[in-house]
Amino acid sequence: MDKIAIVGAGLIGRAWAMVFARAGLPVTLWDKAPGVAEAALGLIAESLADLHAAGLVTEAPAAIAARIAAAETLADCVAGATHVQENGPERLLPKQELFAELDRLCGPEVVLASSTSGIPASDFTGNLRGRGRCLVAHPVNPPYLIPLVELVGAPWTDPAVIARTRALMDRVGQVPVVALKETRGFVLNRLQAALVAEAFRMVRDGVMSPADVDACVKDGLGLRWSFMGPFETIDLNAPGGVADYVERFGPLMGGITEEQTPYDYDAATVERVTEARRAALPLERIAGRSGWRDRRLMALAAHKKGQGG
Repeated sequence: MDKIAIVGAGLIGRAWAMVFARAGLPVTLWDKAPGVAEAALGLIAESLADLHAAGLVTEAPAAIAARIAAAETLADCVAGATHVQENGPERLLPKQELFAELDRLCGPEVVLASSTSGIPASDFTGNLRGRGRCLVAHPVNPPYLIPLVELVGAPWTDPAVIARTRALMDRVGQVPVVALKETRGFVLNRLQAALVAEAFRMVRDGVMSPADVDACVKDGLGLRWSFMGPFETIDLNAPGGVADYVERFGPLMGGITEEQTPYDYDAATVERVTEARRAALPLERIAGRSGWRDRRLMALAAHKKGQGG
């Protein structure tokens, strides 16, 4: 049985621990900050109870939580592990230092994966003796509710390591996708960046209010995108499929993209959007609204699970 080492016990580290433990795998959790890993166990137990109440796990939450243990040292955490999931700071130097230590502590058969949102593996693994077993396994927050995982290797990552990691993610109920080469921000963030930039432009140019832009996605595009991707969407939007869609709408869509110059997040527009959001949701209510978001994601995940693919 695979043993999983989770390095970094913050939000993403805790979520990964739940993903692996609910699939029946033993998990060891460590964090550089004293007491954080131990405190994470209580937070994990609360989240597992929520998942159980939503019908997303059928096993008793306490039984799942019992598979997760806190380690006192990094060496203790990775001892006997077959897969290490790193969740350290999104800064290059600390990540380089941490992966150098992981490469020293772990045997050559152990996969070293990073949850980084945008730092390519080639930036922090190039000087490692075991660089061929390193890759990015970028989740979507929170990964125990949103299953997508982007697997992005460096040019020197062993293809067998990517295949092995994909098989592991499949086995624990995630949805792995493989990037064929490194890109800035990977793929999911690039898709999101295009939409977010255009949303800010619509506000900047006086086309639409922030609330109505949000409505365009949550009550429009997002309804289809919750169960179809962009290619399937356009394939079904014309009787003759993708080729027919492009023939009908290609000039319009292409013309729109010609207008979409790089957006620099100008301060005035950011302030307008911030004011609109704070009017709708004061800062002190963000934590509560985040909980609401997670409950809605649980309901959606339960619905999709019941409907199948």
